[in-house]
Amino acid sequence: MDVTIIVPTFNESLNVEELVSRTQAAVGSRSVEIVFVDDSNDDTPAVILDVAARYAVPVRLIHRDVPVDGLGGAVLEGFRVANGRWAVVMDGDLQHPPEMLPRLIDTALRGEADGVNLVAGSRFVEGGSAEGLSDGVRVFFSHFGNGIAKLLFPRKLAKSTDPMSGFFAVRLDAIDLGSLKPRGFKILLEILCRKQMNLVEVPATLAPRGGGESKADIKQVGRLTRQIVELRIGRMPGFALIGFIGGIANLAIMWALQQAGWTYIEAAIAAAVITIVGNFIAQEHFLYHDLRAGARRLWSRFGHSAGFNAIESAVRTFVLWAAVELLHLHSHTILTQAALLVIGFLLRYTYHERVVYRQLADVDAPAQAKTSL
Repeated sequence: MDVTIIVPTFNESLNVEELVSRTQAAVGSRSVEIVFVDDSNDDTPAVILDVAARYAVPVRLIHRDVPVDGLGGAVLEGFRVANGRWAVVMDGDLQHPPEMLPRLIDTALRGEADGVNLVAGSRFVEGGSAEGLSDGVRVFFSHFGNGIAKLLFPRKLAKSTDPMSGFFAVRLDAIDLGSLKPRGFKILLEILCRKQMNLVEVPATLAPRGGGESKADIKQVGRLTRQIVELRIGRMPGFALIGFIGGIANLAIMWALQQAGWTYIEAAIAAAVITIVGNFIAQEHFLYHDLRAGARRLWSRFGHSAGFNAIESAVRTFVLWAAVELLHLHSHTILTQAALLVIGFLLRYTYHERVVYRQLADVDAPAQAKTSL
């Protein structure tokens, strides 16, 4: 099969049949399938199954009871189950008219010989249009996103006029699914920033949405900003801030306990226990809250986090003792502890990113009813 058309949906039952009907008419005899990755809590899955049984174009449904990572996670799930060499991503609300599919697909298939591995629909090339952005918030959101993304990624987005586009085709063997971290909903931006792609753009028109209600709101500007920042510099600044506050608390607790008559070892151990718990709570609520659903369970996360931090603290405390006693740094215990905390921060950040909040590929498999038609 040449192409899998991935359509992420959330309560889009009013648009399903029209989308399938127009897609079938548009693609003609091309070798394609449609995969709906559905996070709905209404009758959309039932509508998809009914429509699938009445149309000739192959249609499959992936229903996710636990919508891990939202729209971006739905697209990534579609990539995983696709049968085609190419995956086309388009909205389920008819804002991406199915009549644009032939040009997108044909450009992709013809470009394979020249190494093309990504074809994106752009509203900002000749023939493209964003007239479907019917309100000021969405117009602002679109231009804000494109502007800030191109400002922060001038090289990687040099050939892209519309990195915020949700209508594109990508050759699946050209991307590393494991490297994609779709915390945000702009998966094309994620692909472009993670790897250098051989991009070609075609004109795209953003039409007014079909039935149902728009999912766009001002909060998406904040989500997009966060996605771009994480793509640029990762979560280290946030982790560092939490670690810094925890470090200050650690030193303050240690100092206060020493003033109360505790030995520096007793004070260091107590300070470590208190700050380990406090840092974990802060990370859960302010830094990694969007990864909790796709990671291991809460108590497992806490066990891994606290366990590693306890080991790191024990080693750090031993090194502190060795430095103070063997190097005679009794008058510099706080300064020595501060230096060790910096080293410990780098180790803890790496462990939390790669282990504690690692996204488990099978985390949502038991919760999903996957029906292939």
